[in-house]
Amino acid sequence: MDKLLKIQTQDHVVRVTLNRPEVRNAFNAALISELTEAFAGFGQDKTLRAVLLGAEGKAFCAGADLNWMKDMAGFSRDENLADAGKLAEMLWTVYNCPLPVIARVQGDVYAGGVGLAAVCDVVVAVDSAGFCLSEVKLGLLPATIGPYVIRAMGEQASKRYFVTAERFSAAEACRLGLVHEVTSAEALDEKVDSLLAAIVGNGPAAVRACKAFVQEIAQQPITPELRAATVSRIADIRASAEGREGVQSFLDKRRPSWLQ
Repeated sequence: MDKLLKIQTQDHVVRVTLNRPEVRNAFNAALISELTEAFAGFGQDKTLRAVLLGAEGKAFCAGADLNWMKDMAGFSRDENLADAGKLAEMLWTVYNCPLPVIARVQGDVYAGGVGLAAVCDVVVAVDSAGFCLSEVKLGLLPATIGPYVIRAMGEQASKRYFVTAERFSAAEACRLGLVHEVTSAEALDEKVDSLLAAIVGNGPAAVRACKAFVQEIAQQPITPELRAATVSRIADIRASAEGREGVQSFLDKRRPSWLQ
């Protein structure tokens, strides 16, 4: 039986590929568990600098697998709590991964798949990809993915697409902020590779610190306490080994040690 995830590591980048093309890479309990375990481990590997999340086949992720939904139909409320909790934990683990995560969206993204895209840090999609938050068609709501999708798309757009379940284009997803770049299928890998090269070329500790910093302060008011915290952060990183090496290599007009 094929693995649900393909994982390959090269040049400081781990490439994770959803490998259920026969069901449009839909979630089931096993895939959710494997994603959680994989992303929990990536941040512990100091040799890694970025994660690329992609998928096999025509769709990026179609949400819930039909057989998984059949199982859920007979669940009690307690069983539903436990089951939904596992999806919520997976989304949080990807979102909270210390490494920047780039989504390579080569096809359609539906329901929970939109949530998976939303927890990534950079999303590159082909121009033919369609997006749909389709839960209300089944009398459900996009609850576990909601916090991430609303952060990515904004309140007004989220209300519209949550309640209408309209399909929207990659261009519209880009306009709303869910997607960062839209390309042709032929240019997809070139764009993804250029982003990965940019990340790998930067200070590894600084990249991790930047991701954590944005997530921590994005929703906070700019108070005296926050301003003081930013002063402390820059002082700490300037005094760190990587910070000192980065500045000194710039002054010396040489490549920093992480690019040797």
